[in-house]
Amino acid sequence: MSNPSPSSATDDKGPQLSPSDQGIRFLGKILGRVLHAQEGGLAYDTVENIRLASVEYHRTGDENAYAKLQRTIAGLPEERTLQVLRAFTYFLHLLNIAQDQGTLEAERTAASELDVVIQAVRDAGYTEEQILKFFREALISPILTAHPTEIRRQSTMRSEFSIVRLLDERTRARAVGLDHAKIDSAIEREIATLWQTHLLRRSKLTVNDEIKNGLAYYDHTFFEAVPKILETTHDALNIPPGELTPPFLRIGSWIGGDRDGNPFVTDEVLRNAFRLQAGHALTHYLEEVDHLTRELSMSIRVVKVSDEVRRLAEASPDASPHRDDEPYKRVMIGVFARLAATLKDIDPEAPPPRPAQPAEPYQGTEELMEVLDAVDASLRANQAAIIADGRLLELRGKIRSFGFHLSSVDLRQNSMVHEATLAELFEAIAPGTGYKEMDEAARIALLCEELNSPRSLIRPFWTYSEAVEKELRIFRAAREIIDRFGPKAITTSIISNAQSVSDVLEVCVLLKQVGLMQTDGTCTISVVPLFETIADLRMGPQIVSDLLDLPEYARVLDSQAGTQEIMLGYSDSNKDGGFVTSGWELYKAERELVKLFKARSLKMRLFHGRGGSVGRGGGPAREAIVAQPPGAVDGQIRLTEQGEVISSRYSHPESGYAHLETLVTATIEASLMPGEDLATNEAAAIMESLSEFAFQAYRDLVFNTEGFEEFFWESTIISEIAGLNIGSRPASRSATREIRSLRAIPWVFSWAQCRLMLPGWYGFGTAIRQWLESDAGDPEALVALYREWPFFHSLVDKVASMIRKSDLSIAAHYADLVPDTELRDRIFSRISEEWEATVQALETITGQRPGEDLEDRTPYLDPLNHIQVALLKKARSEEITERLQRGLLLSINGVASGLRNTG
Repeated sequence: MSNPSPSSATDDKGPQLSPSDQGIRFLGKILGRVLHAQEGGLAYDTVENIRLASVEYHRTGDENAYAKLQRTIAGLPEERTLQVLRAFTYFLHLLNIAQDQGTLEAERTAASELDVVIQAVRDAGYTEEQILKFFREALISPILTAHPTEIRRQSTMRSEFSIVRLLDERTRARAVGLDHAKIDSAIEREIATLWQTHLLRRSKLTVNDEIKNGLAYYDHTFFEAVPKILETTHDALNIPPGELTPPFLRIGSWIGGDRDGNPFVTDEVLRNAFRLQAGHALTHYLEEVDHLTRELSMSIRVVKVSDEVRRLAEASPDASPHRDDEPYKRVMIGVFARLAATLKDIDPEAPPPRPAQPAEPYQGTEELMEVLDAVDASLRANQAAIIADGRLLELRGKIRSFGFHLSSVDLRQNSMVHEATLAELFEAIAPGTGYKEMDEAARIALLCEELNSPRSLIRPFWTYSEAVEKELRIFRAAREIIDRFGPKAITTSIISNAQSVSDVLEVCVLLKQVGLMQTDGTCTISVVPLFETIADLRMGPQIVSDLLDLPEYARVLDSQAGTQEIMLGYSDSNKDGGFVTSGWELYKAERELVKLFKARSLKMRLFHGRGGSVGRGGGPAREAIVAQPPGAVDGQIRLTEQGEVISSRYSHPESGYAHLETLVTATIEASLMPGEDLATNEAAAIMESLSEFAFQAYRDLVFNTEGFEEFFWESTIISEIAGLNIGSRPASRSATREIRSLRAIPWVFSWAQCRLMLPGWYGFGTAIRQWLESDAGDPEALVALYREWPFFHSLVDKVASMIRKSDLSIAAHYADLVPDTELRDRIFSRISEEWEATVQALETITGQRPGEDLEDRTPYLDPLNHIQVALLKKARSEEITERLQRGLLLSINGVASGLRNTG
């Protein structure tokens, strides 16, 4: 935000700048002009002075520079503070847009990853039929989750999406030498609109809000990117014209079905999720069919059509004599009418894009696909294949991928809730059963007996507790949804905190009560244990082995093509045992599970519960997938997409396509061309030692250090997060300050805000140092592991990325918020020592000291941190005003935008 003169908006053609840097300079100058015009020269000068003071302090570390910066910030009146916060926050929003656009421009000139990888698979000796078989059996499914750390409102997102679209237009205009002044003015209007739009939500996000937010990404990306992935695969595999690519790529969701710790997810919310999703899908299909109606104007006076198309045309409600000779058009008018009736049947409040004639609704997509396939076949048989390969082919692919339900929605609940529900059901039908008091063997025997029994556990006219009724209503709603939309609507019921075989069988029994599981084991819903803590990951393979031994459960898998899905939790295992141990225990659990399923000739699908940040399993998607143990992917993978990562990946169809393509190509590589299992006895022994050292260091700090909880709550913004309205669920599982009860998202989010990123690296430095000091310690062994073993390489790179994003000098000022100086100095000095040990360890392994990852952001990000600290001090020492609260929440918004992957 430099010189706000009008001419500066287009002065961005310096050849030395990358497209990203040009975009940052261009948008920054416009924002500066908007700030100057909206708030005046004094506000503009204040922002610039703070930015320059921040740059000086960051460059020199001089405490005098910091004191100068603090005096400037402390002397700001509240209104000016808000202006400064908004200016830096909006610049970081725009910087994100510019960098994403720069990445897109680079990707536009790159070769298709899919083409390259599929050719590599051919070169590796796979036949065309083997490759096609892989895609027929594959499932690659990113899952949008129900607890985002997305901090933007729909209003600001709308303007930002418009800026992205206008930047695309500007790039195209500049490429061909066209004048882009009008586009520049339109961008400035959008930024002015942003400036006058309230950044913060005034009320807490509801689950219905989250559902609607998730639907926006179908318009921005999925409706375009998913068919494009399938089209690229179709061409790369040389699939015959007209034959559709297997729908191996499916978008899923937890939004509206994830009730673990979220009391606001009910059966009505679940029904509403599908009402909104189906309405969204059908509205899109109606618009596509409307276009097709106009496009398919072929006349039987000119070309032949099939007998089937003639029959469909005669059955159409369209009786206009003007279209007597246009059978395709009449068929599509009939399709439109039936889709409109289907929309009205599912969501009476969602009108079609134009009036339609009365018709019967479709009961499923099969009827619709039969009509579209008939039209496709007729076009191809009558010299119109090129037309069939256009919008019609794309629509057929979309319906195969999205159905009427748009997205599958997973059910998820904590095992303790399932246990309590079954205990009450048993007690009602046989008082004195004492299910909760039974040991595991007795529970398994009782649950297996129920799976074999034709009886219902639910007593008619019996009054159950509200908690039990709520659970039963969810499963009944799931049954209704599957009956209406088909088995792909709800495919999964996930068990959080799964710790035993009985935890899985309990869900099977509950599904049986509502008719979703039969006594012969037939069930379309996969019951999925989620192993989260370090102890759970260690016990998980044995639990699964014991489960597979049961005939009652073997019948269930038989009805599901012998495939068992297992979910692994990255977030809670990290909070429980630290980053290093979490990663290693996940890897070991996967290896054991691969061996288990291979020995039994069964299939396994892993569901990776990854967050956006490294502390919650995040990081580059390709590296994460190819670093899995050989056999762990095998064409089947589901993974969560969370928080602002959803926005950064899926706000633009091209960036969304690039990310989805990466997921697909990495899955192909990991499945068909896995490397050797480099976790040799020697490598595993090194990792086991490193994990144990790191585990002890992490647990000693977080759970065994007196006063650590107090330090955490006083040196971070954890107490203030609840006011940001970033999600529908509470920050903690219980009304306590215990870290054990805290959810992983606010735990990681809080450490990110104070720029420590502690969950992403703490314990690594100690582990490396102690191993090198041991008899086995050899730095060259670590260097070799980093060079040769994808798992270890990925782990080290993730630690390095977190160190690069952290800033001890900023974090020290947050530590000053702790009033107990002895406590503050004792704990922060330990954190600082571990940070330096981690930097040294990284230098030993990689050969270089990690640099800074936020260089282009620090002049704008650091002031937000400094202002946040000042506001926290003020808020905690006096009665907080509405304006002070607003400033605090703005600072949280801004820092999250600047860091991007914080959740």
